[in-house]
Amino acid sequence: MKKLLVILNLFIFFQLSAQKDVSATQWQEDLRFLQNTIHKDYSFLFVKTTKEDFDTQVEALYHEIPNLREHEIRVGLARMISQFKYGHTQIPYSTMAKSGILPINLYQFKADIYIEGVQKDHKKVLGAKVLKIGDTAIDKAMELIYPVVPVENEQYFKAYGLRFLLAPEVLHAQGVIPELSGTVTLTLEKEGKVFTHEFKTIAMEDKPKAFNFTLPTAEWLTARNTETTPLYLKHLEDKLFYFEYLEDIKTLYVRQSSVFDDENETLEQFYKRLFEFIDTHHIEKLVYDVRLNGGGNNYNNLPLIKGLMARPKINKKGSFYFIIGRETFSACQNLTNEITRYTEAILVGEPTAENVNFYGDTRPVVLPNSKITAYLSYLWWQDMPALENADWTAPSIPVTMGFDDYVNNQDPVLEAALTFNAHDFEPKPIEYITDLYLSGQTQQLAEVLPKMIQDPRYAFCDFEMELNKKGNLLLQSGRVPQVQASIQVFSMVSQLFPNSASTYKNLGEAYIALQDTPKAKEVLKKAISLDTNGKIGKAAKGMLLEIDQ
Repeated sequence: MKKLLVILNLFIFFQLSAQKDVSATQWQEDLRFLQNTIHKDYSFLFVKTTKEDFDTQVEALYHEIPNLREHEIRVGLARMISQFKYGHTQIPYSTMAKSGILPINLYQFKADIYIEGVQKDHKKVLGAKVLKIGDTAIDKAMELIYPVVPVENEQYFKAYGLRFLLAPEVLHAQGVIPELSGTVTLTLEKEGKVFTHEFKTIAMEDKPKAFNFTLPTAEWLTARNTETTPLYLKHLEDKLFYFEYLEDIKTLYVRQSSVFDDENETLEQFYKRLFEFIDTHHIEKLVYDVRLNGGGNNYNNLPLIKGLMARPKINKKGSFYFIIGRETFSACQNLTNEITRYTEAILVGEPTAENVNFYGDTRPVVLPNSKITAYLSYLWWQDMPALENADWTAPSIPVTMGFDDYVNNQDPVLEAALTFNAHDFEPKPIEYITDLYLSGQTQQLAEVLPKMIQDPRYAFCDFEMELNKKGNLLLQSGRVPQVQASIQVFSMVSQLFPNSASTYKNLGEAYIALQDTPKAKEVLKKAISLDTNGKIGKAAKGMLLEIDQ
């Protein structure tokens, strides 16, 4: 047996020795292959960037390659793919963490970055706030690594981008640290004291995987008090989904952390068991938590939606709360879309990590020389009308957890769902306002809209922007009745928001469409006075010049 092992080891050694480093020319060939493949087979991905901008960055990297080290080239390739800003479209993080990662887990609590988890040898830094990486301030470090992350939106970066701060290859390639090294020094703050600490890298596979939080093990520690466990973190090590009945408050709490089947129970089986429980128990409130759900199989969502729609006793305003967050992504964005459209759920927590409509489902593209794999999306998922697309789904009740909340096992998100006053609350305020307008209930609209704008429960809704969107939809139709209706909408918005330059500019455009030049000039001058040197003011000036010609 020993002889066999020696032979195998020698074989592997000679195989590795026979492999040659990829030359600069071969890296350039790989880059061209990637560029040409994207233009030929994936040109539909040019939505958030242009072909021209993409090609400009490709050319810059192409000419830099002869002067770059291998890890800098790998990171550079990732930057090229990340320009598309779809989280599924990427060169994997593991490609840029070959030399190891720092033995810590970072998490952003409100505005600050903390060491949420750590390998036990570094116990003294657990719970420290990160101030610098090397000599670079943490805010600047995040700015520098940002282009490498396939950022769908800011929430995606919070959830999936901070790990790039742990990879020295990324840190060096992006100018956060001056030299590539197996040790990186961080400046930290804990209990009012500022100090530095040096970390040696570990293999990426040595860090336990548990969503964005650390599950304590013999080797890893979490900053959270482990004497108790809040509902959203229960059973993370053994269950993708579970529910618990809070009998004293007649509330059923459900956590679903994947849209894939569990090895012990399919989602269809889980949903069946869940609804049987709902049907046989006195439940006044359902809280459904997907804040840790990064996706899975979109086709698993349907039984849940059908089951909820069939149960009006729970699917009603004030009885159904749906918790979303920075890890809500991919197939769980699809689930969130369906919940939003087909149920009466009130959304709680943080915005999602995914665009409302997005490119997902990837094909691997293997580069011929380096054998690096790029994953390129090819399927467009559009659950919501194109006009309702957005960077994310925002909660009706926005709540962000603080570091002290986490450490002490407090869950302000769940608490908000349990205590929210839903009386007279409209989870979809713009939809409600639109219905009042279309049904001719102008008197009620005039009464409720100013109250809603002042109501702190609607702080999540940008009424000025959303109502202007509605007006612009009418205006862009080009039909006289719709243009006249847009003037009604813009006039109403200008009364509610008298300092809104964009509203007056839109109103001017509507009057121009009706060839009412005097009124157009009047409102455009108002827009200019409110935004003299800004983009809106400049646009209004341009419209005035066209009128006078």
